[in-house]
Amino acid sequence: MNTHTKLLEQLRTIVGSANVLTEGDLRAFEQDWRKRETGKSLAVVRPANTPEVAAVVKACAAAAVSIVPQGGNTGMVVGSTPDASGTQVVLSLQRMNQVRALDGANLTVTVDAGCVLQAIQETCEKAGYLFPLSMASEGSCTIGGNLGTNAGGTQVVRYGNTRELCLGLEVVTPQGEIWDGLSGLRKDNTGYDLRHLMIGSEGTLGVITGAIMKLYPLPAAQLTAFAAVPSLEAAVQLLGLAHQHLSAGLTGFEVMGTFALSLVTKHFPQQRVPFQEGDQPYCVVLENSDTESEVHARERFERLLEVAMEQGCVLDAVVAESITQARALWHIRESIPLAQAQEGLNIKHDISIAVSRIPEFVRLTDAQLQSAYPGARLVNYGHLGDGNLHYNVQAPPGADAEAFLRDDEAGVNTIVYDMVDRFNGSISAEHGVGSLKREKLEQHKSPVALHMMRSIKRALDPQNTMNPGRVLSKE
Repeated sequence: MNTHTKLLEQLRTIVGSANVLTEGDLRAFEQDWRKRETGKSLAVVRPANTPEVAAVVKACAAAAVSIVPQGGNTGMVVGSTPDASGTQVVLSLQRMNQVRALDGANLTVTVDAGCVLQAIQETCEKAGYLFPLSMASEGSCTIGGNLGTNAGGTQVVRYGNTRELCLGLEVVTPQGEIWDGLSGLRKDNTGYDLRHLMIGSEGTLGVITGAIMKLYPLPAAQLTAFAAVPSLEAAVQLLGLAHQHLSAGLTGFEVMGTFALSLVTKHFPQQRVPFQEGDQPYCVVLENSDTESEVHARERFERLLEVAMEQGCVLDAVVAESITQARALWHIRESIPLAQAQEGLNIKHDISIAVSRIPEFVRLTDAQLQSAYPGARLVNYGHLGDGNLHYNVQAPPGADAEAFLRDDEAGVNTIVYDMVDRFNGSISAEHGVGSLKREKLEQHKSPVALHMMRSIKRALDPQNTMNPGRVLSKE
């Protein structure tokens, strides 16, 4: 009996034969969300609880078989699918999907790593609390994946990334031991913060199996506006005014270029996109949440827009009059990635730049790209409130999108990432590194930082069995 056959028998004993998948259509686990790469696993293993995860990891470690932890498989950087070797075990946490506890006095919720983000939001809302992490994939992404990549989303300007929302973790180490860090404490100065080490590690240092997350009171009012602005400089000016007038009430601030919005109109004509006929250069969605009253919130919100129009940084604006209208306005923003996918394969960038420098970055990078790739279409949108742009490049009209991606991605990436370096930004704001940006990380991260990261990886995972080849190159 060879090593792999023996391991598969052990895994079936641990989680049950029905939860060790080796045959049939496994693309849901073996193909990345963007369909850029398809791997081949030794097996897809679906444990039901943390002890089963620990037993699976221990068995794989003994057999020197590497593990690819996977949540909802909605990642953007090919970080949670197996390679083509047929020797890796995909460890799917989708069966671990329970809300374990909700502590209203401590304002926390304890969840399995496989809980779908939207399910957590809805459970907490029914209990009268807000779990503010929100993104377009929330109907399928899981909290374990959100933590593994330190996901951002649309409310970072107020509540921070997933990292800021996490008070504790439960993790299975590469050796199959369980670290229980689910204390729920807001203050704990007892050495290195292992929680923060695991968040954003993309499954390369251990398997997150549970988490304790912060909650907030439900807002008394939530107002949404869709505003046309004459330039990115004006959008930055509007953001500054929003901070002044709304303070902590500013919970969302998204910018969308006119071409990005035109794709929504083209591919989802049932959606009514404001101001498209005027062909405004940029539009902004901004959200104000208030804990006092809707009257108070609306007064401040409308005053903000009045001042912005007086100063010329807003040309026109609509304010949602109902929850349905607010959701419709947000749905426009959230539909951009889907519309872009309908338009064809494209070159994606998830970058962050200091907010004050974003207009200059876009102006210079736009010019370089148009000079090098005439006719290339720039799909520029994202979380301006926290300096994160999804600065994507679509093939010229009529061009072969697949050929453009294949032949020009490297050159486009070089222009964009070199400019990100020039502006002291980051090549990955919220999507992670995975395997797609691994080589770029080697070029754009400081040698000192890379040495420290490799030292941590070797110390915690000396066999290199946890998601090898992701984030860091194999040594």
